[in-house]
Amino acid sequence: MSERHGFLAEGPRVGIRPFTYEDGAEFIARVRESRELHHPWLAPPASPDAYAAYAGRLIEDPTKAGFLVCEKDDGGAVAGFININNIVQGGFLCGALGYGAFAHAAGRGLMGEGLDLVVRYAFGPPLRLHRLEINVQPGNTASIALARRCGFRLEGFSPDFLYIDGAWRDHERWAVTSDMLKG
Repeated sequence: MSERHGFLAEGPRVGIRPFTYEDGAEFIARVRESRELHHPWLAPPASPDAYAAYAGRLIEDPTKAGFLVCEKDDGGAVAGFININNIVQGGFLCGALGYGAFAHAAGRGLMGEGLDLVVRYAFGPPLRLHRLEINVQPGNTASIALARRCGFRLEGFSPDFLYIDGAWRDHERWAVTSDMLKG
């Protein structure tokens, strides 16, 4: 893996940094290695064209922010990704989180560390958000456990919320506010 720096925030084992177009080859390789882990919960881009379009939205759209969770002890290897979608400024100051670990990093606590870094980054400058939401399919126990470990609270249930893997799927809504991190 190539050495990459420029972390926006760092923890003991991981750092977070923005997506770049140059990350495509590694990202696609990790996605392909992780198909079994991701299905049926999510389908990240698995081709160069799909990655370029996906990264482009995260890089260029001000209502999105994409972060790669990178291992500090493995030359910056990408362990997973966390995106903030639907960022709304003004009186709402909210965003919706989506995330995925890659198979080589699953179960090692790296995504928990990365999610904590993203949450703290989102609540500070430059985003200054007040609230982050995670919508999770009820059967995705690993994702629910991550939300719970990172201090998100269960707030509700949304039937037929997102179209995933060929059907409208129910989701639980988890959230954290900047006030919940204080104290």
